[in-house]
Amino acid sequence: RRRTGGTSIESQGSVNLKPWREVVSPHADVASGRFQQAEFAADLWQVHIGEGAEEYRDPVAFFNRTYITESLKRLLETSINRMSGSGGDPVVQLQTNFGGGKTHSMLSLWHVAAGLPVGDFPQETQELLTANGYSATKVNRVAIVGNHFSPSGVTKDDGTQVNTIWGELAWQLGGTEAYAIVSKADRDRTHPGDALHELLAKYAPAVILIDEWVAYARSLVGRDDLAGGTFDDQFTFAQSLTEAAKGTSGVLLAISIPASETGDANDKIAVGNAEEVGGQNGLEALKRLQNVVRRVADQWRPASSDEAYHIVKQRLFKQPDAASLAAIGATAKAYVEMYRKYTDDFPREARDSAYEDRIKATYPIHPELFDTLYEEWSSLERFQRTRGVLRLMSTVIHALWTGEDAAPLIMPGSIPLATSNVNSELTQYLQDSWKTIIDADVDGPNSEPGRIDKEKPLFGQRALTKRLARTVFFGAAPTIAPGSVHKGLGAQRVFLGTAVPGDVPGNFHAALTQLGDRATYFYSGSGKYWYDVQP
Repeated sequence: RRRTGGTSIESQGSVNLKPWREVVSPHADVASGRFQQAEFAADLWQVHIGEGAEEYRDPVAFFNRTYITESLKRLLETSINRMSGSGGDPVVQLQTNFGGGKTHSMLSLWHVAAGLPVGDFPQETQELLTANGYSATKVNRVAIVGNHFSPSGVTKDDGTQVNTIWGELAWQLGGTEAYAIVSKADRDRTHPGDALHELLAKYAPAVILIDEWVAYARSLVGRDDLAGGTFDDQFTFAQSLTEAAKGTSGVLLAISIPASETGDANDKIAVGNAEEVGGQNGLEALKRLQNVVRRVADQWRPASSDEAYHIVKQRLFKQPDAASLAAIGATAKAYVEMYRKYTDDFPREARDSAYEDRIKATYPIHPELFDTLYEEWSSLERFQRTRGVLRLMSTVIHALWTGEDAAPLIMPGSIPLATSNVNSELTQYLQDSWKTIIDADVDGPNSEPGRIDKEKPLFGQRALTKRLARTVFFGAAPTIAPGSVHKGLGAQRVFLGTAVPGDVPGNFHAALTQLGDRATYFYSGSGKYWYDVQP
């Protein structure tokens, strides 16, 4: 008998599709469950000091698992041009949603500036670097991370006391010799003025990365007794630094700034960013920094939503070989043929050949699972876009891999909600009462869907009711959250997130009716289905 973390669904009927786990393999850390959840949060400071996970620290491992989005490609192109003194934007503002990849973009710049031979990089990265005249020259690198630099300053190994961000910048560029150029300004906690131009000119080419500046600046609000200087000094310095970078050939300055709702400095903070910005002082710091940087910076938004699934796929799964690509094509074709056969039961777009291409692109994860994560779960306050998707999917994939899941795709209906770490990963974003509801009415060992499946062999042999219950929970739970405007998941989307070739959608209607009659927290109305925290 199969051990299963998900549901063992052999494709029946006219199709004989390979289980996804026989077609592609997760990376070793995902398959074994050894991944550290914290490691999905790329940490520029750890990489700078030579610590942290190898996939972030080692340039080759980093680019092996990095999907080069259109905007990352442009960022690397401009950085290579800038470092070689042949054009390129001098100042880049990385403004993204929390968990949206800005630190990852900074690490790309850090690694390209390391001067590695081009042949060391993966093929796709090699081609990009070569096409833009990459010369494998090591340039000076600076990484200042606001929440790792104390406003009280820091004492270096040789006893030098560095007080300010400009002191730290100089120290990282060239140690005591570089620090001497700004030492008076650093000791006096005053703006470095022309010394900044002298510093950059002497130590160019250079890449200067500043992350979490808002976090640093907000700790200076209302204080004039800290080594780091005053709150106002930060923005005078920011303006001078952007101008000096612009005026010095070979210097690239990249600054990360949390996104506001529309990108307007006076607008409220985007969902999920309030924690990063840190209250009213942080909001003031964000507005001031945006106003300064925006004047000279090229604006970057690291990943479009339609690229996001590539990022996740490359991070979690090994690349498929030729035989695997053929199996992937067969799976995509079989799913779309099913959608065309039962036209009334699935959304219109699922019948298009473009959807077949989407299934191939997102394989082994069904597009509906990605769409629900990015459209519904990403609207929740603490869900961190790509980082949140990585954390959740790595947990789900580990459970399904070790459970020998035999389904052709990973779908909303495959998510093993009864597995404790999957359950915890999802419910951390929801009210506490959801755990009890899942146990009783969605996917617990004695849950109502499980009982219905046992009583009705027609449903039970394909775990039909349990799969439908999982899909409804996964798709509708974020729509029950406070502030949500549309409650529930439409029948066609429920079917899209559940149906596997060989299923008969007519049975889905009967199973959903049974759930409605018997499950305490299951509701339906106006063609939609949902679970609610109120029985």
